[in-house]
Amino acid sequence: MDPQYHALTPNIQLSQTLFDAMVCADPDLVPKPCLAQSWTASGNTWTFKLRPGVKFSDGSPFTSADVVFTLDRVGKVPNSPSSYKVYLQKVEKVEAVDPLTVRITTSVPYPLLPTNMASLPILSAKAASGPAPEGKTTTELNAGNGLVGAGPYKFVSWKRGSEIIFERNPHYWGPAPAWDRVIYRPISNPAARVAALLAGDVDMVEDPPTDDLERLQKDPKLTVVTKASNRIIYVALDQNGEQTPGIQGTNGKNPLLDKRVREALSLAIDRAALVSRTMSGIGTPAAQLLPYPMFGASKNLVTAVKADPERAKALLKEAGYPNGFTLVLGTPNGRYINDSKVAQTIAAMWTRIGVKTTIDANAPAVFFKNRDSYAYSAYLAGWGTSTGEMSNTLLSLLVTPNKEKGLGTTNRSRYSNPEMDKLVVDSGGIMDDAQRAAALAKASELAMADFAMLPIHFEHSVWAMKKGINFQGRADQQTMVQYATPSK
Repeated sequence: MDPQYHALTPNIQLSQTLFDAMVCADPDLVPKPCLAQSWTASGNTWTFKLRPGVKFSDGSPFTSADVVFTLDRVGKVPNSPSSYKVYLQKVEKVEAVDPLTVRITTSVPYPLLPTNMASLPILSAKAASGPAPEGKTTTELNAGNGLVGAGPYKFVSWKRGSEIIFERNPHYWGPAPAWDRVIYRPISNPAARVAALLAGDVDMVEDPPTDDLERLQKDPKLTVVTKASNRIIYVALDQNGEQTPGIQGTNGKNPLLDKRVREALSLAIDRAALVSRTMSGIGTPAAQLLPYPMFGASKNLVTAVKADPERAKALLKEAGYPNGFTLVLGTPNGRYINDSKVAQTIAAMWTRIGVKTTIDANAPAVFFKNRDSYAYSAYLAGWGTSTGEMSNTLLSLLVTPNKEKGLGTTNRSRYSNPEMDKLVVDSGGIMDDAQRAAALAKASELAMADFAMLPIHFEHSVWAMKKGINFQGRADQQTMVQYATPSK
């Protein structure tokens, strides 16, 4: 429940229901005013004018001091598995000019600042302050202590693994949300989610099994909403050193350090067949980590490479592995659409070229703990680009990790490419949109040519709900209840 602990979609969609940010993103990820009514830039200085009369859910006033507290707290949250520091690139100073004005100074002109602010929901400084460096700790916030925001709903209770309850925030500054009370029930098994919907135990579910979609679409009591997303499903490959877990038959070497091996693994994957069969068409084969024409995606990487098992075998032989090797592919079971099935499909395709692959599928919490402790040589995961542009993806997943600077915050393959790093980091100071997009596209092309990680497909998001509910799907896949309304 700590809105600054782990930048993961299930967490984000809850925090952005309780907390508003200075800038919000609409369903197509276009920035719009939220707690800030306007913002202007002059050189390295951004000035945000805050919305007057806003109150937090406890009735206390929202001021610039809350923004300063929130942004200062980001870098102090300990042990964050995917830190929000990635959204504060280039920020040097945050000041409260007056109760309704915030001034943010960056190291260079930084055009992404308003976009990044949409990923930083504002906490109440009064409620979330405490003796720890970060104020209220993650443990305290998870218990509801200090969990006070200015969003459309307020926190009531959380029973881990059972339910989370929110109620309408009576002090909300915007249009009153449709529902008095909302109950979230985590149901990790997709079939169980559908069963709960059909039984009337829940009103709305996300990511129903692809095999059930046709049946659900024909049910007169239900509505099904589908929307293309920017979530990339990818395979990360450990490139840190010769010692790597889960690989045998290589005489102690890490074959993933060899670009030819990484290319062979990519060529073994028939992405079109995987999307058609394993995903039942609910996806798009991927050639890079963000779909073109989103900002910074390369127009030269629109079509996924065709599978070529024979070329893959030749590359393995050339790299010194004519008989292949054995590999364990880590995957969550229940985090992404058909995730373990996708991993099984990839494992079978790799096995056909001689890389005998088994999968290690775990519940999402266990998987992410393993991933964050570098327990996998290769793993399948996903990334939804909350800002809708390439720098967020590359800064998080592929730029060389640097905790102090908030770089590579989710780079668990520990890939490092100084040329790509420079393009991505420097792009943050390019004010001209066309030039910045070109720099990011070049960075994407460099990473994909190096097979830094293997893009598999972009998910299409699916929601199923009982008749009488309208819901506009979001490109970031977030299920935010404030966007669900009763049918008229």
